[in-house]
Amino acid sequence: MKHPIFIKIAALAIITLLLLFGLGLIEDVVRDRQRYRGEATRSVAQSLAGPQTLLGPFVHSACVESWDETVGTGADRRTVERRREFLLTAMPEQLQVRTAAVMEERARGLHKVNAYTLKAHLTAQWADLSNLQPETTVKGSRMQCGAPILMVAVGDARGIRTAQLQVGENAMTLKPGTFHPVYARGLHAALPEALRTQKGGVSANLDLELVGTERLAIVPLGGTTDVQMQSGWPHPSFSGRFLPSEREWGPDGFTARWRLSSLASTAQQDVKLGRSICEPSGYETAAYEDSTVVRADSHDGTSGAARGCTDSFSVGFIDPVNPYSLSDRATKYGVLFIVLTFVAVGLFELMKKLRVHPVQYLLVGSALCSFFLLLVSLSEHLSFGMSYALAAGACVLLLAYYASHMLGGLLRGVPFALGIGLLYGLLYVLLQLEQTALAVGSIALFVVLGAVMVLTRKVNWYGLAPQRTVPAPAETTAKEAV
Repeated sequence: MKHPIFIKIAALAIITLLLLFGLGLIEDVVRDRQRYRGEATRSVAQSLAGPQTLLGPFVHSACVESWDETVGTGADRRTVERRREFLLTAMPEQLQVRTAAVMEERARGLHKVNAYTLKAHLTAQWADLSNLQPETTVKGSRMQCGAPILMVAVGDARGIRTAQLQVGENAMTLKPGTFHPVYARGLHAALPEALRTQKGGVSANLDLELVGTERLAIVPLGGTTDVQMQSGWPHPSFSGRFLPSEREWGPDGFTARWRLSSLASTAQQDVKLGRSICEPSGYETAAYEDSTVVRADSHDGTSGAARGCTDSFSVGFIDPVNPYSLSDRATKYGVLFIVLTFVAVGLFELMKKLRVHPVQYLLVGSALCSFFLLLVSLSEHLSFGMSYALAAGACVLLLAYYASHMLGGLLRGVPFALGIGLLYGLLYVLLQLEQTALAVGSIALFVVLGAVMVLTRKVNWYGLAPQRTVPAPAETTAKEAV
């Protein structure tokens, strides 16, 4: 062979492509497992209750204005009845919500879902219900209005366990549904007609026990809204249009509080117009929520009205150590692992004058790829840290044994395996970091590149190629023969 080094490089390139194909298959497995987890979450939500959205309480009354109108001329003149249907609403001037969420872990097969039982106490106050007094638009028209209805809407009514309502000093009977044309899921109570014209304030107290999964959202419906939430879950994810003004969290749980004014939100106007409720993106809720909830990116800086939906804020009860997301992130570093390992083996070949067959490169790369498959499979049964340690330890021991024979001795195989172990340790650190992962990874890669350059600084790369012998000219050869 005239150019063995180029043949070796071509063989390594083919092997690298094969390993990249294998990594792609492993990534497909991780995505499939993620999809199965999403299906398990939807299955639990369909059997229990989905993410909940709390809207209310507020009071509405359906009215119909009718009048007679003469149409036609001459003998065709006749009188027809015209109708106008509309909804009057009275939003609370003050809304206070106190909630406590108790977490309950549910599972479908291997997949766990965070469910919660919410105990909420809602206090709403109105200066009066004058907004429920209809005004005619046509002279001489007839006006009919239904009884005032106090309603509370939720994202999934199946999650309602118990509810007790008191208006003023009177306990009210709650019934399912809301009689609202848009926010239909929830509960309601018919109020006395006298409250429509009553002078003075009206107050309502509601005790509600609600079951949901993964997330709770609240619409800031009051003129002033004061929401306080506490839970034993240590990993809350706050999202939506408003972050809490006060929050504390630790290993024992979190406490958060929102204080909002209607001057900062268009929620009251949006609900009057019957707009859907904004939801933060990233939650798979479409399978079990109704059409009153729409997806919206809650961090784009625009109001709910500008996006065609009603403002809300939410708390997600997330699991930060999601084995599938971490495994997916780890797999993305697989190419770097293979390249750095091949560089290390190549340095051993170069510095120690060894010959490593391409098949041996393939076996080493296959061992590296098997780590990622071991990681995702073990993490479904064990904690992610334990799964990572077992998968990394198994691969390091295997590579230490094989490299001792491939590189011609234990003193060469063990340092090689320790270097692989260092890479696994660095990868674990990168997976735990979020904000600084790019910086740490870039610095580590720069250090590795610097080490390779230092080790090969005296290598005569031209000397690695076979020397070409140039034949002497024919005249010179003839003279030497004479």
